[in-house]
Amino acid sequence: AEAADAAVVSTGDDITASILATMALTDLGIETVYVKVVSHDHARVMVRMGAAETIFPERESAFNLASRISEQGVLNYVRMARNLSVQEMVVPAQWRGETLRDLSVRAEFGLSVVGIHDTTTDEMIVPPDPDETLDATDTLLLAGTDEALERIAELANETAE
Repeated sequence: AEAADAAVVSTGDDITASILATMALTDLGIETVYVKVVSHDHARVMVRMGAAETIFPERESAFNLASRISEQGVLNYVRMARNLSVQEMVVPAQWRGETLRDLSVRAEFGLSVVGIHDTTTDEMIVPPDPDETLDATDTLLLAGTDEALERIAELANETAE
């Protein structure tokens, strides 16, 4: 444990075991402890015990699934942090035949286009060529705030309907 920089505690649903394990790791001098939690209260206890981060996988999976279900044009969605998410969406119909440079996605929506997935060849183009024409068989990998991604998802949903 002396050489460890960080530790991960994942004890399933056993809150007592995660508390004891976290306490033992911090007693050993491990400063960065990540803990899987099963509830908001469990997370609060672990933060007070010094956990660097709490992970609630069931909650995160539920948010990701809810986003994919409610947004038909959104194919994948991952929340990275409180103010950053990444989503893959279909190219809106009105964008087909346009280039990223012409669309000014960053200026118009406050989003970064991380990549373009050409679904016919299954190739992800990162970084995307801003002068390449977008096709109906492409999907866009976008990064930004949840609010900005929701606004742009509306365009993709119109295409998917």
